[in-house]
Amino acid sequence: MAGPWLLGPGDGDGTTDARALLIAVHRQDEDEDGPGSELSLRELERLAEADGLTVAGTLVQSRGRPDPATYLGSGKAGELADEVARTRATVVIADGELTPAQARNLQDRAGVRVVDRTALILDIFAGHARSREGRLQVELAQIAYQLPRLRGGGREMSRVGGGRTAGGAGIGVRGPGEMRLELQRRRLRQRAARLREGAGELALRRERTRHRRARNLIPSVAVTGYTNAGKSALVNRLAGADLQTRDEPFATLDPAVRRVTVDGRTFTLTDTVGFVRHLPHQLVDAFRSTLEEVSHSDLALHVVDASAPDALNQITTVHGVLHEIGAGAVPELLVLNKIDIAPPEWVDALQRAYPEAVAVSALTGDRVVALRTAVAARLRDLGRPGRLVGRYRE
Repeated sequence: MAGPWLLGPGDGDGTTDARALLIAVHRQDEDEDGPGSELSLRELERLAEADGLTVAGTLVQSRGRPDPATYLGSGKAGELADEVARTRATVVIADGELTPAQARNLQDRAGVRVVDRTALILDIFAGHARSREGRLQVELAQIAYQLPRLRGGGREMSRVGGGRTAGGAGIGVRGPGEMRLELQRRRLRQRAARLREGAGELALRRERTRHRRARNLIPSVAVTGYTNAGKSALVNRLAGADLQTRDEPFATLDPAVRRVTVDGRTFTLTDTVGFVRHLPHQLVDAFRSTLEEVSHSDLALHVVDASAPDALNQITTVHGVLHEIGAGAVPELLVLNKIDIAPPEWVDALQRAYPEAVAVSALTGDRVVALRTAVAARLRDLGRPGRLVGRYRE
């Protein structure tokens, strides 16, 4: 069931079928994966389904830019209530980031909760975070999203802090509607300060662990890539691990480190959070210490879903985020996963574009041995061949 951020009043008791109406503004001059495009809307639908919503319909407006007041424009916004009634939607989700004014105006017209892509992704992260570090990071991202949206009174004020947070806990501001705006802001900022302190302590612990591995001459390989590309499944194959895998976006938020031995030498594999197009900047900032596992690694194992029709765009998206977090210069080995279901011509096209890529299937294990050998060879080429197992000390 979707979290309270995505439900209107009275719909959060777990008994109502949560149905989503997707809306978007599509600019004809934008990239093929920009907001409102077929690829972006398909991904938004998958994200909604990952959060327990049934997608009931889509409403797209073609215009030069989103309307400052109503996002869709007055004409299309006027159709929103009819479309909500027709689809029996309980929440409207915009394929883009809404300003507080746009969200309020659309909500007045729709009569149901209106949220944007960022709120949806935050809701998914809140439901999937399991570790203390993951919960802290999600909560920080939620506060960063909420603070600039504390602008009104009445029902809006009464719902501040009503979003689901990691572990199901509130974020300290579930007060009644009569709480003053400044008090809410102050409490959010105080909560954020405490969270940053806790996150800083965990980041130092992560840094000390990295230093221990470096002293022991243990090379590190960070598994990165687009969400749902099969990173955790590949780690399981390479390391004989038992990481949980689910066929949905952002199934893994908490980094997991596993040891791999090839030809008597050891290196570590770190499974990291997946990326997505238009990844909210609040999440990039909050998860920076986790994402930096890639920037501190000796090799980035970039896993690509070869069965995805937009695989090339996904590669570009991942490269963009890696550059943003300072990991753009880390040596990379591209892995074309899911060749068991990918059309052969798609795999061939990807290998022409990236000749050094290794094609595998984490599900069946096909060519995984070749990948292990390729990773070990790359580490040797980089001067980090891995320490002999018998001398390993953590």
